[in-house]
Amino acid sequence: MDAGGVRPALIDMAERLADMGYVVALPEFYYRHGEYAPFDASTVFSDPPERSRLFGMLSSLTEEMVAGDTGALLDLLSGRPEVAGLRVGATGYCNGGGLSLAAAGRYPERVVTAASFHGGNLATDAPDSVHRLFSAATGRVYVAAATDDGSFPQEQASLLERALTEAGVEHSIETYPAEHGFAVPDMPTHDVDASERHWRALHDLFDATLMT
Repeated sequence: MDAGGVRPALIDMAERLADMGYVVALPEFYYRHGEYAPFDASTVFSDPPERSRLFGMLSSLTEEMVAGDTGALLDLLSGRPEVAGLRVGATGYCNGGGLSLAAAGRYPERVVTAASFHGGNLATDAPDSVHRLFSAATGRVYVAAATDDGSFPQEQASLLERALTEAGVEHSIETYPAEHGFAVPDMPTHDVDASERHWRALHDLFDATLMT
């Protein structure tokens, strides 16, 4: 998911990914908050109370929480009869991009490929920054940044590039000529061309790593 949580736009994206031939799980990482009023992606960042509510929920997530939830999800998938094999691919958007890459770093034996689209804060000074998790990763990573995205400036991209290279992780980091949020259809910054490019990249990535 992205910062806005699970909602119809992301369910549609999950269904499109499933149409490519994959079993798809779309976890709701805000479940600890119980039922909550859905966010309107078109206004949440311009409405101060809603923006405050969103970032309050987002900041409540810790790396430890997400790591535990990811492990539980992987265990669930391994017991599903429709799942063939143990290899898993992850993809994420906005803050979900970091969660996707963290899954590959924390569970390298299962998550063999991970993608981040307009993900932010992927390489920071924080001790739990995602770029510090790749020492054991063996899969393939694809990162698509957005042009002039304050949540993922060039210095972060350079740091992430260096960390992946030093860890020996096969990777690609690209910048799409679009704004943050380009891939998600209910975002006001959704970009049709960039979104379709993202689908092609994701298809190629998963086809090369999960279908062989």
